[in-house]
Amino acid sequence: MVVGLVLLLIVIDQWSKIYVKTHFEMHESYEIFSWFKLVFIENNGMAFGMEFGAKLFLTLFRIVASGALIWYIVKCIRKGVSAGYLVVVSAILAGALGNIIDCMFYGLIFDNPAEGYAQFVSFGDGYGRFLEGRVVDMFYFPLFEFNWPDWVPFVGGDHFLFFNPIFNFADSCITCGVFAFLIFYRSVWQGKDKKTANVLEIDKDKDNLNKDKDNVNR
Repeated sequence: MVVGLVLLLIVIDQWSKIYVKTHFEMHESYEIFSWFKLVFIENNGMAFGMEFGAKLFLTLFRIVASGALIWYIVKCIRKGVSAGYLVVVSAILAGALGNIIDCMFYGLIFDNPAEGYAQFVSFGDGYGRFLEGRVVDMFYFPLFEFNWPDWVPFVGGDHFLFFNPIFNFADSCITCGVFAFLIFYRSVWQGKDKKTANVLEIDKDKDNLNKDKDNVNR
């Protein structure tokens, strides 16, 4: 189940990115509703376009974090945690892997024209090297906007737009997974669900059990 879900989410994420990248010019937008638009941008940063350190460091951090998450999911499966919890963690993993694919390979397989649509190129002839690809973002939800009254301190007269970040499907998977974890699995992060919260102590328990057996045998 976990593998199938992760693969499905990654396929949806990559399809949406490749479609936008090959059918939209940079910064081109398409209005679906007044509060929902597709806007093609690329970024070197984390979710929602945030920047965080050097490109190589960021990509390697994502890879290490995803590896740790895979290891954690395997532990959860062996422990027999609930299917719902596995879905939540799998969504976070799929989102992380979706953005890693952009960073690892998009620079190798796409050109990056100043005008026009991006196209596939021979592997290695793209706009960047391995791990130098840029993450594709496209979902834009300007839900509402207004101007602050002049009498409001600090922001009086400024224009306010909610929601401003542009993001992708992978970012959505991560965000929804984190919110679901915080809302529906409070017992885990509060330490009340011992079965799930102690997943990482499985090997420790086994070691203690083996030591007890050795002591009995002696």
